[in-house]
Amino acid sequence: MVFLAQPLWAVCADDRVTIVGEFGQATFTIEVADDPQERAQGLMFVEQMPTLSGMLFVYERPQNVSFWMKNTLIPLDMIFAGPDGEILRIHENAIPGDLTPIPGGEGVQMVLELNGGLSARLGLQEGAVMQHPSFGPDAILPCGEKTDS
Repeated sequence: MVFLAQPLWAVCADDRVTIVGEFGQATFTIEVADDPQERAQGLMFVEQMPTLSGMLFVYERPQNVSFWMKNTLIPLDMIFAGPDGEILRIHENAIPGDLTPIPGGEGVQMVLELNGGLSARLGLQEGAVMQHPSFGPDAILPCGEKTDS
């Protein structure tokens, strides 16, 4: 269990994702892609993205997902999370324009795309936890609840 000095509920919002792990805590400003058209478009044709920004892909249920970089102009890190918010896999520095599938594995319900290399710079690791209103009541860090301090 992760213990923090400040309550996470203060940063829980539709346009924010917080990740908590051994490295500490980081909050990102995001756009949400939660329907098939938005997920298909993703970050294609985006020429630059602010450092602590990204896109959260939200699926209706846990599933096997795979991404590619068609028409994507910037390198991206892809962070795959299960329905409870646990980070299951991190793919770093996906190559712009590459059509090679990037599998997230089984049981993925959310995928956070960040600027390439940011995961390593921040020390993000598998097993860390995401917090966002899209994670249900079984989330490890549900929205609206304070953590122990």
